[in-house]
Order: sequence, then C-alpha cells, then structure tokens
Amino acid sequence: MNTSASNHSLHNHSSSNNFFSSIGRVVLAHRRIVILIWVIVFLAGGFAASRVVNRLSYNFATPGQPGYVASQKILQHFGNGGQNAPAITVIAGVDSSNSSTVGAALEAVAKQYPSIRFVDSFNAPGLDLLRHGNEVVYLFTGPPTSLAPSSLPNQITAALAHDLPSLHVALTGETELAAAGKSSGLGVLAETIVAGVGALAILAFVFASVLAVIPLVIAAVSILATFLILLGLSYVTQVSFVVEFLVSLIGLGIAIDYSLLIVTRWREERGNGLANRDAILMSMATAGRSVALSGVTVGVGLLALIVLPVPLLRSTGIGGVLIPIISITVVLTLLPVLLSLIGERLDWPHRRIARSGSPSWHRIGEIITGHAWPSLIIAGGLVIVFALPVLGIRLGQDQATSQSSSTPASVAYHSLLGTGYTAGILTPLEVISSPAKAAHIDTILHTVPGIVASALPAGRSGTRTGLADTIAIPNVETVNSATFAPVNAVTSLAKHDPSIIGVSGLGANDLDSAHAIYGQTPLMLAVIAILTFILLSTALKSIVLAIKAVVVNLFSLAATFGILTWFWQSGHLSRLVFGIPATGAITFWIPISIFAFLFGLSMDYEVFILTRIREEYGTFGSTRTAIVNGLSRTGKLVTSAAIILFLAFASLASAPLTDIRVLATGLGIGILVDATIIRGIAVPALIQLFGRTNWWMPTWWSEFGNKQTTT
Repeated sequence: MNTSASNHSLHNHSSSNNFFSSIGRVVLAHRRIVILIWVIVFLAGGFAASRVVNRLSYNFATPGQPGYVASQKILQHFGNGGQNAPAITVIAGVDSSNSSTVGAALEAVAKQYPSIRFVDSFNAPGLDLLRHGNEVVYLFTGPPTSLAPSSLPNQITAALAHDLPSLHVALTGETELAAAGKSSGLGVLAETIVAGVGALAILAFVFASVLAVIPLVIAAVSILATFLILLGLSYVTQVSFVVEFLVSLIGLGIAIDYSLLIVTRWREERGNGLANRDAILMSMATAGRSVALSGVTVGVGLLALIVLPVPLLRSTGIGGVLIPIISITVVLTLLPVLLSLIGERLDWPHRRIARSGSPSWHRIGEIITGHAWPSLIIAGGLVIVFALPVLGIRLGQDQATSQSSSTPASVAYHSLLGTGYTAGILTPLEVISSPAKAAHIDTILHTVPGIVASALPAGRSGTRTGLADTIAIPNVETVNSATFAPVNAVTSLAKHDPSIIGVSGLGANDLDSAHAIYGQTPLMLAVIAILTFILLSTALKSIVLAIKAVVVNLFSLAATFGILTWFWQSGHLSRLVFGIPATGAITFWIPISIFAFLFGLSMDYEVFILTRIREEYGTFGSTRTAIVNGLSRTGKLVTSAAIILFLAFASLASAPLTDIRVLATGLGIGILVDATIIRGIAVPALIQLFGRTNWWMPTWWSEFGNKQTTT
C-alpha cells in the first residue's frame, strides 16, 4: 500500500470512533431487539396507512386573514358561501314565454335543497344574470369535505333539467371546471409501486447484486413508520391531503438515497479489506454522519412551511419534517443490522466494487478542475437562461381557460362568455354588512373600478339573522396576481368604510393566501439561510463552503422556478406532456412548497459531495485531488440518488390534480438541474477556483464547531 493510501486508512480508522459508529455498535449488539421493534412498527404502520387517508384535511383556509374572518361570518349566518366560488347552473333558452315557468322551477327546487343558497335574476335582478336567453343561477354550497366538488349542484341541475325539459340546463363553475378537466390518475399506492420498481432498476444497476433490495426494505419501513406517526398527529392537528403523496413518494426517494449512501460506503470499505463489522462501523462513522447532516438540512428548509399561518402548508411542513427524521432513524438503526445479518450474502455476484471510485466521474472531475472558469461560465449561463422566465411568474389558481374545452362544464362556461358575460362571472365577491347598510354598500360598489354588477339578493338568499350579503361580480376571473385589481379595490374600500363588515369570495381568499404565505418570506428566507450556514460551516469546518452552498442553492431554485413557469404557466410543455393548456399562473402554495423541499433535498447532494471532498482534503491536503477523488466517490452516487428521486416525482406527477402535477414537475426538474448543472459542474468548479480559501475557518468558530461536534 502506498503512503497516501496508508494515510487514508489511518484517517478512516480515527474516523470510526465517533457518535455514529457508537450507534452502530449499540444496534449491532442488540440486533434481535432492533428487528423486533421495526417489525412491530412496520405492521402498525400498515394499519395506520389505511386509516390516515380518512382523516386527511382539505382545508385551504388562511385563519386570521380578513377574507377568512368574513367567510366564517357568512358560514355562521348562511351555512354556505364564503371563500369558495359558487357552482353555476346555466339555463339556456329562457324568454318571456317561459320565464315564469323557470322562476317556479327554481323556487320549487330551492325548497328541496335548503342548505344551498340560490342567487339568480329573479331574486337579484341587479346582477344582470339573464342575458340573451341564458339564465345564470349561483349555487352557494358549504365548505368542501374532499377534493371532489359537492354532489348537490349536480343533483339540482338534474332536477331543473327534469322540470324544464324544453330548455338546456348545464353546470359549470370554478370547481366544476377543474374537476371535469382532471384525469383519474394512479392511486398513491400504485404511484409508490411504480416508483419503487424504477428505483429497484437503478439500484440493480448501481450494485449489480441482490443487495439492491435492502434500500427498498428500508424505504418501506420508513414510509409506514411515518404514516403511523401521522395517524397520531391527525387526532391533534389537521393533516393535509398533500402529505399522503409526499410521505409515500418523497419518503421513498429520501430513504433510498440515505440507504444508498451508507451501503455504497460499506461496499467500499469491504473492498478496502475491512471485516464486515468494521466496514459497517466505518460507514456509520462517515456516511452515517453525512446522512444525519443531510436530514437536518432538509428539516431546516421545511421550517419555511411550519411557521406559516396556513393549515395546509403547516401540516405539509410537519409531514415533510417527519420524512427525513424517520428515514434517518431507520437507516441508522435497522440498516446496520441488515448489513450484518444478510449484507454479505445479498452482495452477490460481487461486481462493481470500485476501490478508486468511478472512472467516469474521476475524468469529469479532472476536466472540471482543469477548466474551472469555462465550466463555471457554462453552468452559470445555463442557470441564467433557465431562471429568466421566473421574472414573469404569476401566483394564483389555474384560469378557467386552462381547463379542457370539450367538457360540458367548459362548454357551458364558453357559452356564457359568448353571450356577454365577463370571466368574472365565475368568481363573485361577497360583501357583508348590516341589512340597514346594504343599499349604501350596493350603491358604492357600482362605483368601484373592475366591478360590473352588484346587488343584494332578496329574501333569505341575501339576508339572514341580521347579516346582509351583497354579491359583486368583477370584470375578470380573480384567480391570480394579474387579476386581483377588483378584489384589491373592494378590500381597500372596506378598510375605509366602516359599514362594510368584510369581503369574501374566491378572489379575496386567494389574496389572503398570497399575503399569508409570502408576507414574511424575506425574513423566513434569511432565518433558513442563517441556520443552514451555521449547520454546514460547523460540519464542514469551512465558512466559504457553507456560504457557497447557500448561495448556489438559491441559484438552483431560481432556475427551477424559471423552468416551472415556462413549462406550466406559459404552457410550452404542459400540453405536450400532460395534455393540459397553459395554466396562466402557479398556485400560491406550490412555489413555497417547492422551495422548502428542494432547499433541503438539493442540500442533501451538497452534503454528500462536500463531506467526501472535505474528508479527501483532510487526507491529501490538495484541493484538486480532494475534488477529483470526492467526485469519483460521490458522482455516481449523487446521480443515482437524483434519478431515483426523479422517478418518485414522475410517479407523483401521475396524480389526477393539476396542482400536484405542477408540484411534482417542479421537484423533479429541480432535482435534475441541481444534481447535474449545479452539483456536477458549478460546485466543483467553484471549489477549484477558491483553492485554499475553501478551508478558511476563524479559530474561535472552529473551536465552537469542535465543541458542538463533541457534544
């Protein structure tokens, strides 16, 4: 063995005596107990997974925001309406000869459905809901209990069609348009199985042995253990329906990635001649530490969701934090036991145990370090090009025009647009006041820019138990940041007119979401960046590498959001890939969710690469050698891990909801961009250019880091 190899071996020997190798010793000494515990958790998690689905929340509310407060008042007095857009029944062919018949039919059906509030041209003539023979009937329903629209509007529309056989009756509305345009998609279980099969194929290529099944076993235990905890949490707080998808698919990817890191290091140490037990302890001391650090960085990123005053995102953040925590726990306890019991037997036919790393990545490392400036310029140029579309991003919901034009709901909607109705017919505002002030409210609403009609419906459709609900129709579909002008105008009026108790409706709710989610974004980003910097600088013993990691991560996210905007909002690939037209906007909760998950997931790869480069630098003392050796050891690993996560997100993109598809697309694109352009080219080029500056660390900070590491 040459001197460098000897030094490397001695360095590894000293590294094997740390906290994580101690965990390995403990679990190896109690293998039966560890296996028994995880078998019990696995079985209990299987039971929990089938139960937690029925306890998921579909609440998109923003408690404390003005629109939410107004919505709650409306629900308290009327039992329906508020933050959700009403369903719309369109009766075509109405004229003077059958108008009274239509009115009688509406009155009769309204009595059969007392929980639904009817607003039409008969009780609210000021809204101008009868145009060119098309009668618009607003059907205000209660809060949603699932992603599917309420069945009551369908029943009402069918009843009206039965009572008015000579007229054409159809149903449309924001929710109905979205529901009609979505495909059935795969179930969560099927998506997970598809992603698992894809991951197995990648693992089989990486290991070229039966050992590929071990990461899948770890992932299965991790996912079900997370569902077990989620079931308990569902009795304490709301758990969003989104979490079900994330736990299954992101949980699959993360658990496999963490397992892949440790198993790869274990094989490497076995290839270096260590006995099985020593190889396990060495992989725990090195790769195990990287796994723990990676998991913590993922958790730090998800703080962005937990601190937001939005139940949907807060529960998504909580569920997201559980994913790395549970994965770390399973990987650091169950995986060493499995490797000790069956690792050697499953590592058959003993191929691809490279003692010097990947030859391909070794060459890539030499090329990048030998041409650092050109490599950085190419990577930077690609990132800038990818990021440019983000300058035009719009936040909000999908426009009605992004839905399929062939569905009955879409046909009905376009028939309204063709007879003089504005797109705002889909998103009326509800302005509440005392009954005595309702006439005043109606008068001033007619002067508000962007409001084309307003009226207080007669009877119980407009006034109940001392609260009047004046309906205002905007001139545009108020679903994104480009169309909020009418909502801003009405809410501004409400702030200066004490006679207005509150403003609600879909547009007001979306505006609340924007304020609640992004109002404190700069502060939130600063806190996350600082925490990540402290964590990485302490672990890597380098101020420069920690700052670089945070800054590069932000550029990676900018590129991801730019591609997402181009893909979905502008529709350049959404129709080609998913058959969905341009959405016109990106739903509010998606960018912050992508940021929270990608910030941590992409930092995973940063940690995988930098910890190994730091280890190699500690052994050889040469920056270029550290980069080349580090890439040769981690390049294939990071690429394989990224492909596995991408497959998980590709499976997630088969979900029936457009929002979930957009989320999955963003995460998948982000992982690929980060693992290739950012971590594969930009990061090693920057480290080469910084040279010895990479390893600068103030003495006082180094001493602090050493104390924390010892602790």
